[in-house]
Amino acid sequence: MSLSRRCSRTACDRPAVQTLTYVYADQTAVLGPLATYAEPHAYDLCQVHGERLSAPRGWEVLRLATDLDPRGPSGDDLLALADAVRDAARPRTTAHADAPPGHDGPGQSPRPGHPGERGPYRGHLRVLTTD
Repeated sequence: MSLSRRCSRTACDRPAVQTLTYVYADQTAVLGPLATYAEPHAYDLCQVHGERLSAPRGWEVLRLATDLDPRGPSGDDLLALADAVRDAARPRTTAHADAPPGHDGPGQSPRPGHPGERGPYRGHLRVLTTD
């Protein structure tokens, strides 16, 4: 099963890059960026079929500005991820003796009780040791 969405046109197996929706009340076809989720009343189109799109007579085609170049994560996204991993892997420097179990000190969030866990609890990022 492929995780990327494909063009809705019959026999086209190219990846979808735009979503087409119809506004029947305004007699308008709207071609915009690929929708976050596949909608049952919208059509995902590849770049070729998006460029060739025509509407019925009397209808208007509204083409929203889209960036058709497929891109991966930006440099900022990768740096933020690297910083989060680096921060989560950093060892704890001090432990507060008067802090209750599961707390790293004043102002820190409680940690789940996993015995191999180090560092302050940050929601979904944790460093687990393999001891």
